[in-house]
Amino acid sequence: MKDRACTQSAADDRKPRSAAAASAKPAKPAQARSTRLARWRAIVLILVHVLIAAHITHWLVAGETLTPVEPSEAMAFSQHSIINAGLVFFAAMILLTAVFGRFFCGWACHVVALQDWCRHLMLKIGITPRPLRSRVLMWVPTLAFLYMFIWPLVYRLWIGDDLSVRGTEFVTEHFWATFPGWIVGGLTLLICGFASVYFLGAKGFCTYGCPYGAAFAAVDRIAPMRIRVTDACMQCGQCTAVCSSNVRVHEEVRDYKMVVSPGCMKCQDCVSACPTQALYYGFGPIPLMVQPPKPRSERAPAPIRWREELLLAVVFALSFWILRGLYGAIPFLMSIGAAGVLAYLSLQCWRLWRLPSVERPGLRLKRDGKLLPHGRIFVAACALLLAFLAHSAVLQWRQGEADRQYEALEAARQSLLAAPEQALADSTRLAARAALDAVLAADDWGLFPILGHAARRAWLLSLAGADPTAAIEAALAGDERPFEMLQLRAHRALQSGQGAIAEAAWREVIALRPDLPQPHLALGLHLARRGDYTLAAEVFESGLAAVPDSALLAYNAGLARAMRGQMDAAIAGFETALRIHPEYLEARENLGGALAAVGRYDEAAAMFQQAIAQSPEDPATRVLLARVHLARGDAPAARAEIEAALRLAPEHPEAKAIQASLPD
Repeated sequence: MKDRACTQSAADDRKPRSAAAASAKPAKPAQARSTRLARWRAIVLILVHVLIAAHITHWLVAGETLTPVEPSEAMAFSQHSIINAGLVFFAAMILLTAVFGRFFCGWACHVVALQDWCRHLMLKIGITPRPLRSRVLMWVPTLAFLYMFIWPLVYRLWIGDDLSVRGTEFVTEHFWATFPGWIVGGLTLLICGFASVYFLGAKGFCTYGCPYGAAFAAVDRIAPMRIRVTDACMQCGQCTAVCSSNVRVHEEVRDYKMVVSPGCMKCQDCVSACPTQALYYGFGPIPLMVQPPKPRSERAPAPIRWREELLLAVVFALSFWILRGLYGAIPFLMSIGAAGVLAYLSLQCWRLWRLPSVERPGLRLKRDGKLLPHGRIFVAACALLLAFLAHSAVLQWRQGEADRQYEALEAARQSLLAAPEQALADSTRLAARAALDAVLAADDWGLFPILGHAARRAWLLSLAGADPTAAIEAALAGDERPFEMLQLRAHRALQSGQGAIAEAAWREVIALRPDLPQPHLALGLHLARRGDYTLAAEVFESGLAAVPDSALLAYNAGLARAMRGQMDAAIAGFETALRIHPEYLEARENLGGALAAVGRYDEAAAMFQQAIAQSPEDPATRVLLARVHLARGDAPAARAEIEAALRLAPEHPEAKAIQASLPD
């Protein structure tokens, strides 16, 4: 839980704890001011940004660099069991937080730096951000953390996926792949910085949006290193005044002898500002070992009533659903920050309607039942926002329908990339046309171009059998799925009889992204159909070296070697495919054939028997096994397999021919 909501002023009217403090008159709460440690923290945060800039520069110059040192990168483990620098960093910070408390957020987070800078600018112009102190929205970071990091693991367990580590990725050529563009990034900082601070309070995004902060806040409760107090405390309130994390420091040290709020980011501004040096950062009992000084029934009432909390929750949920992925541009964290701001605005509108006087820092909206000029502007702006959200809700509904139809064609898209010369089924063409109509309907409704739709149009035109050239070029110009678009360009070139252009496009993709299996498959199959089996095998094998978990590449490498009569290499390819995908029936059948071709009949028979166990209704495999039995000189076994094949397919010509050749 976050720090307790309280409506008391910073100066507390209860008696101080020490005798010296008892004889002193409580001081008036001081105004927030800069402290010595605040300046040091600003320097540290600037150095953090310098390191970030150096990391990006190294990637731009060297072409590859350390994977992003970002907690969000730990999702690669939740989703794919990949260990990277982000996971190691996040785990290390959580372990350190268990000892030293939530220090990372205060001293090294670039988003906290942005929020502190925004707060500093507001204080300069006389605006002091007020914390919202919502009991409901404080659960948003925890839910976001569960969704990002825990839910993928639960889902993978549910579908029977293996959670064991599949590999490491500490160096990358695609540093920016998981980050938004500059425009969206700028809007994210604007919303998660200025807007969240002004409307939700100092460090508003940390309190009501940050999923990583949820992990740090939970672990902070067992940290023995915390802000603590001596008997020199006079309850002057200076510590609370300078705290930029909305912690009521003077009350917590009075009640608990330490700061227990997990919102405390160990900035230590309170320590630096204490006029009696009563506060210190040190070792001692943990919050889980202390009891609240008052029962719940005697605590101060919360500043937000439950019906207002319900309003905040409903508006937040609706806004998040509407905004996430809107126009293909708004990312997860930005939608959380914007939804929090919109929830607050809805609360203000509710209070404007219900209360006689309402004001915000720097703005007087309503007084004595009369809407003031700032209030009229506020209401007009909220009305425009409501209209935009309503329009966006319809767009999201249309977009959702387009998404469902597009995603249903995933198998067809992958098949087209891997085998571009394969004919498309009529059902695929019809489904692609329907999906294209849904995408175009969403485009027509949107106020702005929807990112990613040029690439979708190119895909759907290709699957529908229409000319996708213009859409492909538009997608490439907008940097939408460039590697897929290059492969679609190759597909279009093949349709036009321009094999050389198609081959050049595939080689370009392979040079840029050797880790993609589809261009290797498509180029290799094209070469094999042309009769260049050696070149095809080399393409498949080089692809397998870059994508070692691709059973398709291993299988096709085996086929290409078999077509050249290189049976030992073919056997190695088929065995690799089966090692990657043990249920790969075609690989098992071809391995049996290759083993038989080199005279390893017992092993070939075993392979075919396993294939029959996988597909007992396939007469062709039984015929192949019968041939192996004949080669071994086991006519009775061959006859039994032929009879079984003829029961499945009485007119099977090859089975009938073998039956006729068998001795009575």
